[in-house]
Amino acid sequence: MNELKERLLKVEDSYYDFVSAILYYAEKKDSRCKAIIDFLDNNPNALSADIVKFVSLQDDFYEDAAFMNAV
Repeated sequence: MNELKERLLKVEDSYYDFVSAILYYAEKKDSRCKAIIDFLDNNPNALSADIVKFVSLQDDFYEDAAFMNAV
Protein backbone atom coordinates (compact mmCIF):
# COMPACT_ATOMS: atom_id res chain seq x y z
CA MET A 1 0.00 0.00 0.00
CA ASN A 2 2.92 2.35 0.68
CA GLU A 3 4.18 1.86 -2.86
CA LEU A 4 0.77 2.79 -4.24
CA LYS A 5 0.55 5.86 -2.01
CA GLU A 6 3.96 7.10 -3.15
CA ARG A 7 3.07 6.54 -6.79
CA LEU A 8 -0.25 8.36 -6.44
CA LEU A 9 1.47 11.31 -4.79
CA LYS A 10 3.79 11.54 -7.82
CA VAL A 11 0.94 11.77 -10.34
CA GLU A 12 1.32 15.12 -12.09
CA ASP A 13 -2.01 16.56 -10.91
CA SER A 14 -2.27 14.61 -7.66
CA TYR A 15 -4.32 16.04 -4.79
CA TYR A 16 -5.26 14.89 -1.29
CA ASP A 17 -8.83 13.70 -1.94
CA PHE A 18 -7.74 11.79 -5.04
CA VAL A 19 -5.01 9.91 -3.17
CA SER A 20 -7.32 9.25 -0.21
CA ALA A 21 -10.13 7.90 -2.38
CA ILE A 22 -7.91 5.60 -4.43
CA LEU A 23 -6.20 4.26 -1.31
CA TYR A 24 -9.57 3.67 0.35
CA TYR A 25 -10.69 1.64 -2.66
CA ALA A 26 -7.39 -0.26 -2.89
CA GLU A 27 -7.12 -1.19 0.78
CA LYS A 28 -10.23 -3.38 0.60
CA LYS A 29 -8.54 -6.08 -1.53
CA ASP A 30 -4.93 -6.82 -2.49
CA SER A 31 -6.08 -7.45 -6.05
CA ARG A 32 -7.31 -3.85 -6.29
CA CYS A 33 -3.95 -2.47 -5.21
CA LYS A 34 -2.15 -4.68 -7.71
CA ALA A 35 -4.49 -3.68 -10.53
CA ILE A 36 -3.87 0.02 -9.91
CA ILE A 37 -0.11 -0.46 -9.70
CA ASP A 38 -0.23 -2.43 -12.96
CA PHE A 39 -2.26 0.38 -14.54
CA LEU A 40 0.33 2.92 -13.40
CA ASP A 41 3.14 0.72 -14.75
CA ASN A 42 1.44 0.58 -18.15
CA ASN A 43 0.40 4.26 -18.12
CA PRO A 44 3.28 6.22 -16.57
CA ASN A 45 1.86 9.57 -17.72
CA ALA A 46 -1.64 8.93 -16.39
CA LEU A 47 -3.34 11.87 -14.71
CA SER A 48 -5.68 11.63 -11.73
CA ALA A 49 -8.76 11.55 -14.00
CA ASP A 50 -7.31 8.60 -15.93
CA ILE A 51 -6.77 6.67 -12.71
CA VAL A 52 -10.21 7.52 -11.35
CA LYS A 53 -11.75 6.37 -14.64
CA PHE A 54 -9.79 3.11 -14.49
CA VAL A 55 -10.92 2.44 -10.93
CA SER A 56 -14.55 3.36 -11.63
CA LEU A 57 -14.66 0.88 -14.51
CA GLN A 58 -13.58 -2.06 -12.35
CA ASP A 59 -16.14 -4.83 -11.88
CA ASP A 60 -15.97 -4.52 -8.09
CA PHE A 61 -16.16 -0.73 -7.93
CA TYR A 62 -19.73 -0.67 -6.59
CA GLU A 63 -19.18 -3.36 -3.95
CA ASP A 64 -18.45 -0.65 -1.38
CA ALA A 65 -21.27 1.69 -2.38
CA ALA A 66 -23.69 2.96 0.21
CA PHE A 67 -27.05 3.22 -1.50
CA MET A 68 -29.84 5.42 -0.21
CA ASN A 69 -33.47 4.35 -0.15
CA ALA A 70 -35.85 6.73 -1.87
CA VAL A 71 -38.50 8.05 0.49
